[in-house]
Amino acid sequence: MSLVTRCPVCATAFRVQRAQLASRGGKVRCGKCGQVFDGVASLVEEGVEPLSLEPSPQLGLFDPSRRVSTVDDDVPLPAFMADEEPARRATLLWGLLALLAAAVLAAQVVYRYRSEIAAQFPGARDSLAAGCRLVGCQVLLPRRIDQMILESSDLQADARRDGVIVLNALLKNRATLAQEFPALELTLTDEGERPVLRRVLTPRDYLDAGRTLEQGIAASDEVPLRIYLDASRVRATGYKLRPFYP
Repeated sequence: MSLVTRCPVCATAFRVQRAQLASRGGKVRCGKCGQVFDGVASLVEEGVEPLSLEPSPQLGLFDPSRRVSTVDDDVPLPAFMADEEPARRATLLWGLLALLAAAVLAAQVVYRYRSEIAAQFPGARDSLAAGCRLVGCQVLLPRRIDQMILESSDLQADARRDGVIVLNALLKNRATLAQEFPALELTLTDEGERPVLRRVLTPRDYLDAGRTLEQGIAASDEVPLRIYLDASRVRATGYKLRPFYP
């Protein structure tokens, strides 16, 4: 199905196919005056507005079969119709900025999860430690307190010494990676479950000689704890114990 478009310069109307309009984004060249114009914007409704079709030199009559020509790719468009191509320098600059943004984002991810990366890939620990020395950070073991639980615990009086209580507990790491030893908060309570003594136990307070802080608790490992405390100055009937990371 053909459409009719009118040249805005010489007012000559031509029949044009949809494919012609689509081939160059609607840009066409008038077959009479050579003007390049927007064929879509200049469409007219056939049958409502009289068509001033170009006269045929041979017949002296209107030639409705004459078609408007689309713009040749080899002929440059006028300056106001040509698409502006992005400058090469601007394209290169945007590419460099995108690479820089990606590098900064990757560095932030590595910084945030450096402990998990070092635990998952031990071979990367030295490189991460070298990078941390430049920015003033440390590569520690992961700290996921939600994966650190007390399997069991009990508090008893020491039968051999008056006023001394013994805390026994079993600390378990449920994570799939080795974790740093947590601190333990011990709270002694009275008959009304009111706190009468609170003490924070660091890993150095409860670790035995066979374990070191650098090793941490291996994945799915359990560590038995046995701690002696002097409670001669308080009257305690209960206790609360929770692990946490300072």
